[in-house]
Amino acid sequence: MTAHTPPTPPFRDPHLPFAKRIDDLLSRLTLDEKVSFLHQFAPAVERLGVAAFRTGQEALHGVAWMGPATVFPQAVGLGATWNEELVRRVGEAVSKEVRAMRARDERVGLNVWSPTVNLLRHPLWGRNEEGYSEDPKLTSAIATAYTHGLRGEHPTYWRTAPVLKHWLAHNNETGRDVTSSSVRPRVLHEYDLRAFRETVEAGAVAGVMPAYNLVNGRPNHVSPYLREHLRTWTDEELLVCSDAGAPSNLVDSEHYFDTHEEATAAALTAGVDSFTDHGTDSSKITARVRGALDRGLLTEADVDAAVRRQLSVRFRLGEFDPRHDPHAGTGEFDTPAHRALAQEAAEQAVVLLRNDGVLPLAPDTRIAVVGLLADECKLDWYSGTLIHRSTPLEGLYERFGAERVAFAEGVDRVLLKTSAGTYLHVPAAPEAADTVRGAEGALDPALLAGRTDLPPLTTDAGGTELAMADWGEDVLTLRAPDGRYLSVAEDGFLRASADQPGGWVVQETFRLEPHGNGHLLRHVGTGRHVSVTAEGVKVAEDNPEIFELIVVERGEDAVTRVAAEADVVVVVAGNDPHINGRETEDRTTLRLPAQQERILEAARAANPRTVLALVSAYPYAFEPGRLSAALWTAHGGQAAGTALARVLAGDVSPAGRLPQTWYADDADLPDLLDYDVIGARQTYLYFEGAPLFPFGHGLSYTSFGYADLAVAVEDDLARVSFTVTNTGEATADEVAQLYTRAVDPSVTRPRRELLAHRRLTLAPGERREVSFDVPLSAFTFWDVARGGRRLEPGPYDLLVGASSEDVRLRTTVTLDGDPAAPRPVLRRGLAAVDFDEHSGIEIVDRTKVSGEAVTPVAGGSGELVYRACDFGAGTTGVTVEVAGEGTVEVSLAGAPPAVLTLDTATAGPYDYTTLDAPFAAEGVHDLRLRLRGPLRLALVGFSG
Repeated sequence: MTAHTPPTPPFRDPHLPFAKRIDDLLSRLTLDEKVSFLHQFAPAVERLGVAAFRTGQEALHGVAWMGPATVFPQAVGLGATWNEELVRRVGEAVSKEVRAMRARDERVGLNVWSPTVNLLRHPLWGRNEEGYSEDPKLTSAIATAYTHGLRGEHPTYWRTAPVLKHWLAHNNETGRDVTSSSVRPRVLHEYDLRAFRETVEAGAVAGVMPAYNLVNGRPNHVSPYLREHLRTWTDEELLVCSDAGAPSNLVDSEHYFDTHEEATAAALTAGVDSFTDHGTDSSKITARVRGALDRGLLTEADVDAAVRRQLSVRFRLGEFDPRHDPHAGTGEFDTPAHRALAQEAAEQAVVLLRNDGVLPLAPDTRIAVVGLLADECKLDWYSGTLIHRSTPLEGLYERFGAERVAFAEGVDRVLLKTSAGTYLHVPAAPEAADTVRGAEGALDPALLAGRTDLPPLTTDAGGTELAMADWGEDVLTLRAPDGRYLSVAEDGFLRASADQPGGWVVQETFRLEPHGNGHLLRHVGTGRHVSVTAEGVKVAEDNPEIFELIVVERGEDAVTRVAAEADVVVVVAGNDPHINGRETEDRTTLRLPAQQERILEAARAANPRTVLALVSAYPYAFEPGRLSAALWTAHGGQAAGTALARVLAGDVSPAGRLPQTWYADDADLPDLLDYDVIGARQTYLYFEGAPLFPFGHGLSYTSFGYADLAVAVEDDLARVSFTVTNTGEATADEVAQLYTRAVDPSVTRPRRELLAHRRLTLAPGERREVSFDVPLSAFTFWDVARGGRRLEPGPYDLLVGASSEDVRLRTTVTLDGDPAAPRPVLRRGLAAVDFDEHSGIEIVDRTKVSGEAVTPVAGGSGELVYRACDFGAGTTGVTVEVAGEGTVEVSLAGAPPAVLTLDTATAGPYDYTTLDAPFAAEGVHDLRLRLRGPLRLALVGFSG
């Protein structure tokens, strides 16, 4: 007898459309199997031959957390290139390394959680390094390029599946899981949604990740915007993956729901498809889903919808078609092309902020390179492990010769003397492998433990001289002579064991606290003081040691010596991405740490030809006029030092441009939690002060001329063209930028708004025409009176130049559009959230499911203005829909207000009631509302 081959199930048939195949596979899965797919770590279904799958592989600027990989510049550095074509190639290289690494390590996932498209609204945000720009147009352009590179160009199968982070209005680490971003409709549609929308509409996005915070009083993980906006932008199924631990936060920290079953059901029905919670342990999430099903909070159809979206991504990744997937078994890893691309990206990211002619450096220049970052190649939380490494010092040695380069780090060399008269001593370490944190990879690097294979610190009569660096806010690192940082492992002992500060909770930072005639040494990570015991030096709850700090050499003295002997001093300053400004921790100031300011001042005092090279994840405020030159680059990855040296030498003319405003002073900044970019005049779009350096700024070693501006408005496009000529003597890149400004707007509009840009390479004397087709929709704004976008008729300036402030050409065009119309409030009433102006007001959730209301901040008082309200032939009364308790005053200019008071508090914040009062008005007027007390206002209506 001949055995019959079982028929191929439809979900295995590559000739069928994905949708039919997913239908078939869903029909074969049991409810328990489908529920198991809802956790980040979905188990295999062996009876169907379906493999295990996990969502999430960090790949922000290279493959992260999984060991050695090519490390490209930080995302903010990629944004500074203003070069979509370059960033697309970076995304392509990263996705190829993902495939190559997965071929040898199945822990590496193909669902990549990147890029981050949160707008860099506030420069003190701890995660500034992860975004591309403060501008939504530039952010979406760079993000679209990166996602296209990650996706690949095959029409059916994706090389990796990118997920955008972090939905929505997420720019603070302070209280990030409990704070609410109050986002008015204009800011929502004109600013925060734009970067997501334009990137999703470009067609290379597999999903999004909601952020930890709340928006308008409602957690992002139960946001109706996922359904109302996100899923309307594409016909593709989008996979929504929760952020780590966020599903539990809905109950545990946010207290938005009473039970985890309610919270999980609400997140699932809102649109979350994959729950990242409790690490690899799926039991809690699956139990919550089953509990929600048992209570009738969920249906099987709800589960099916989420599983369908996950399966859609898995099919696109070729999981079920290994013989047809063009990416299966392919990949490139640490190739010469990837190394060259890392260097090219690092070079293109360098921004020349100021130059009095000292740069580029002549080949015979004697250089002193100084500063805490001069011999560092720093990584951040979302970096891979370095295979290759280049520091500024090494780059300058290589480019100019070691004999022409002197070095002083600028750290203080110190001894720590105990009350017993002995000194902290670092014992000689036994011969052991030189371990680098994270080199073996980890699904959750937060769980990596410190080393305990090295001997703890002791005390002796001579002591060990330590290199002490102050990274700001009195946060110190202490480094042993062999280059290892003092660190605390789980057993509490101090060891010289870390190659760099790092980890989810950094164990390599300390504070010296004055105590009597000495200091206590507090370990920041544990909050405990350092104690000397018979077993060794450790952190402990009691018996803290009182140390005398003996400074053997001040860092400024070493800097002064080498600076005085050099032709030029290069001060390399900036941040360590794991300290004072990172995920979980916002910065408190724009200023450089005091120790670095002292180093800079010592260098400048010893040698007026001082160049400041800032290597940082965010902007700083400093005095550029006292420097011969200043540059900025983000942490530039594995080739950072080589790239910086080549720019300093003039091998590459700098052409990076600032992707965000650099403010001159902390006083220029709004409150970190104020998300109203319009009302608070934030970012280059609305800021009315004088920036230290404007958005789009960046100098060159050559000069460029702009001419021949022409504009033609046809159909739904404005065709803008001009020429750019290299009028200097060096081949270089220029970034031509096109902005607009509404000349006579009826509402507050941006001072400048980027419409388009192009980075182009020009030889000396070369002239090239640049043209842009700008859709007229780019000139629209969100009209709260009509609840949609509107092109306001009238004149618009078109501004062409080298930055948002360096305008070389300008013209004005008059556009036809839709004239403003009064609000028909007598017929339609007013949604309280659709105000034109406000003070003392925040937006909150009308219900837990949908809608918005307004409330006075902290239960105080606030005002709202609604312009041009049409009361028709006349009104006789006003109604308000409110919850809580308090008073609403409704008035027209010069008339006494109608007062509506809710004396007795409603049962809860979502239990609305309607109040009414007489109110006479006719014709068109501005309407003013004053709110007092802890009440929520949802709607205002009029009768007549």
